[in-house]
Amino acid sequence: APSGAAMRTEISTAAAFVTRLLRAAGGIGEEQLRYFRECLQEALREHYKHHWFPLLPSKGSGYRCLRINHQMDPLIGKAAGMIGLSHERLFQLLPSELTLWVDPFEVSYRIGEDGSICVLYESPQPGGKTTKPLESRTGCKEEWRIGRASPSKNYSMMTVSS
Repeated sequence: APSGAAMRTEISTAAAFVTRLLRAAGGIGEEQLRYFRECLQEALREHYKHHWFPLLPSKGSGYRCLRINHQMDPLIGKAAGMIGLSHERLFQLLPSELTLWVDPFEVSYRIGEDGSICVLYESPQPGGKTTKPLESRTGCKEEWRIGRASPSKNYSMMTVSS
């Protein structure tokens, strides 16, 4: 299979995750979110095209890594621009420290510089090698949900939408 097909799950997982963070922050319409997700997937596909090595999953990992750390990731920024979101607005909506690793067979993320790494997607590698120790990763799937919204923020969001 061409690498394009092979990357599809990983890329759609990553794009859906960033989209979900934006949705959780509120204030962006579903139509815009859908378009954002498509634009981000397209940008990732293009960016990763010659940097995807299923036989050496960690090769090029730094290149594929999406990162927000006082600077907006250019690929996320570009997709957001397509729906008219400025970098300033993105910094308000997304965690200020976010790292998203998109590698063959595994998509994981970390919020905060010393947050725990959470796996969004994992599939067994051909040949059954596991790449990274997993013990640090249990039970943090929903961490972004809890860690992000403080009760007061949740409350004000509810009053706005009701």
